[in-house]
Amino acid sequence: MIKVVEFVVRDDGLTHEEFAEYWLDEHSPIASELPGLKRYLTSLSTDPERADYDGVLELYFEDMDAYAAAFESDAGERTLADADSFLEVGAGPRMIVEETIQVDDR
Repeated sequence: MIKVVEFVVRDDGLTHEEFAEYWLDEHSPIASELPGLKRYLTSLSTDPERADYDGVLELYFEDMDAYAAAFESDAGERTLADADSFLEVGAGPRMIVEETIQVDDR
């Protein structure tokens, strides 16, 4: 399983609250349309005034081919265009990792 982890930074013109509302209510339904997307998580900062980032994005795909195909699709183009409208794309660190679960449920 491939996981994309990205620390996201809101556009300068938005408050943290406006950013959070847009991300969860407007952008997430668009991103959820990515073909091959297995899991999509958004995490918001609990103390945005003291955090370097506004949130953390996690996208899961079966493999790198599925990840590439997702963003080459029409849904991928819509997702990226919309992200550009409320995020400083590329402002935060990003990693693509192969996830290994050590503990799943206790």
